[in-house]
Amino acid sequence: MPFSETEEKMWTDLSSKKEDRKKSGKELSDRDIENRYEDEEQQILIKINREKLSSLIEAMQEEDYMSVSPPYQRRPRWKSKRQSKLIESLIMNIPVPPILLYEKNYNSYEVIDGQQRITAIHSFYHNQFKLESLEVWPELNGRTYQELPKKIRDGLNYHSLVFIIIIIDPDISLHKKQLLKQRAFERLNTGGIKLEPQEIRNCVYSRKLNDALKELSQHEKFARAWSTDSQEESNMYQKMEDVELVLRFFALRNVEQYKHSIRDFLDLYMINASDFTDEDIILLKKLFKDTIDLADKIYGETLFKPFMLIPDGKTEAEQSQPLKEYYDAVMVGLSKHIDNPSILINEKNASILINEKNVVIEETKRLLREDTSKIFQGQGSGKKNIQTRIELFNRMLSQIINSKI
Repeated sequence: MPFSETEEKMWTDLSSKKEDRKKSGKELSDRDIENRYEDEEQQILIKINREKLSSLIEAMQEEDYMSVSPPYQRRPRWKSKRQSKLIESLIMNIPVPPILLYEKNYNSYEVIDGQQRITAIHSFYHNQFKLESLEVWPELNGRTYQELPKKIRDGLNYHSLVFIIIIIDPDISLHKKQLLKQRAFERLNTGGIKLEPQEIRNCVYSRKLNDALKELSQHEKFARAWSTDSQEESNMYQKMEDVELVLRFFALRNVEQYKHSIRDFLDLYMINASDFTDEDIILLKKLFKDTIDLADKIYGETLFKPFMLIPDGKTEAEQSQPLKEYYDAVMVGLSKHIDNPSILINEKNASILINEKNVVIEETKRLLREDTSKIFQGQGSGKKNIQTRIELFNRMLSQIINSKI
């Protein structure tokens, strides 16, 4: 199973740093703790700005000022009805919560909290939706910004938003910067819709890997298997759970490094991925595509849907919905037989598995029948259970391949 060059060494560096922190934590005196506080107190600075809507819209035309839908932000989840409610609040001169920004460069910002509000305001000012379901101003329903009476437009333009801007010390390490951004996002995000773990990662971590995860989540066979090809109707797509599934594949190839919870482990992989090169990303993208193609050739319409005994106990049918835990075993298990970094697919192994796909399917059914602890169905999320289901699936594939060599 190929690893990128950076993947092969990233865990060693992290382990030594954690051991150093563990040792130092036991020996810290109160004075040591105070010194640490003094060192870290200035790592995050805050400034507060007020900006009129008209000035904000004008400033957003400038390159790199603030993207309305930056690639790191979550997928839009506000419908036009909720966007209209925000515009009505602004018309009524009701204050809205502050927008939280991270200053990445001078006068260049990333949104920590408030993307949905900024998107709604920007879209309305560009006449991209009509007001609807207004309660206090129903006479404005059906109107765009341009169709509002002039005095109401002037009132909107004069309304100010409050921006809280977080500035992180530029001299600290990239890993520390990302960790501080994550902590700030998790603790300061106040949006009305609870953020899912991958939405937070999307806002905080490595752009290179993050872009690759989102691109791969649109892979035709992957999207079809998880029913995310109909994006507007897919709750999984809206919450970026499909993107998290791609991340699970990359991270769980390193399952021996698993610690704490799956959420913490995926966060850790993303932190380490900040060092990935373009070559690392190219290798990982090809690995995912080749693995999903191989899985689809074997399982077809039943991809990631585990076979289950139906109530009569004699016949089998596939689960109507795919399962994450079974997906982990299939993808990571198959990737262990893709071992040529220059070609990626081991032609001999892949050909055997494809030619013997009926055997693979029958052996998969047997494996699931014997799974009395139901670890392929999601029972047990600890390291031991994850390792067991991946190893069982890998062993089954290895036995089929070895019997034909």
